[in-house]
Amino acid sequence: MSAPAIQLVPLQLDQAAIFHRWIQDPEVVLYSLNAFQQMDSLAKVTQWLSATLADTRSLNLGVYLAETRELIGHAGISGMSTANQAGEYFILLGEKRYWGQGIATEVTRQVVARGFAELGLNRIMLTVSEPNQGGVKAYQRARFQLEGRLRQACFRNGAFHDKLVMSVLREEWRDR
Repeated sequence: MSAPAIQLVPLQLDQAAIFHRWIQDPEVVLYSLNAFQQMDSLAKVTQWLSATLADTRSLNLGVYLAETRELIGHAGISGMSTANQAGEYFILLGEKRYWGQGIATEVTRQVVARGFAELGLNRIMLTVSEPNQGGVKAYQRARFQLEGRLRQACFRNGAFHDKLVMSVLREEWRDR
């Protein structure tokens, strides 16, 4: 089964309510931003989204189904450094009914391609919670390589777990 066609388009502030609905589901945010664990109101989500959209060092894109234009996630590159030509990839697929369909892999490939071609980056890294094996596999399919391990760097559901550091370089991407 192939992934549904997606489009990556900038987010809008009026989509805060969609994010608020997503982060009310503990399973959606289990391995996501620590900030999402604290956002318990639409006002806090709106404040976060406003600051996120204003961040000039980040590429923030909505993940939309091409056919219906439904917003199903958020992805991009944060903390971009022009001096180092580097940034950190992130993704949140908020609509669980689309999990496991290859969307995360496709989104990752598209965002990484933009990072290298349009933003002039040389290195894109990420951290992923080790128990998030679906994420790890999606990143590996998108050419990310394991660089290291941050031991017990995340505390969720009453237990610590490791975070994996992965990256892809422009030269590796070009050799696809």
